[in-house]
Amino acid sequence: MTLEELPIGKRARITAIDWSLLAPDEGQRLRALGLDEGARVAVAHRGVFSGRDPLAVMVGRMSVAIRRIHAQAMQVEAL
Repeated sequence: MTLEELPIGKRARITAIDWSLLAPDEGQRLRALGLDEGARVAVAHRGVFSGRDPLAVMVGRMSVAIRRIHAQAMQVEAL
């Protein structure tokens, strides 16, 4: 399942990221925010407007806003 498909509040671990779907600067930003393989995450909120962008993702105790396209590039396994 992708991070974009993860139900709100469900905890998961990022198992893989398809970096080829992201621009290099976007990948660098996500890594700097702690979103990389092995990170434990949870979706806190989804946007309410068309496209449901952005997603608020909890990484540890930090909340990070990412676009749906970024979340679709991340494979996760539920914990």
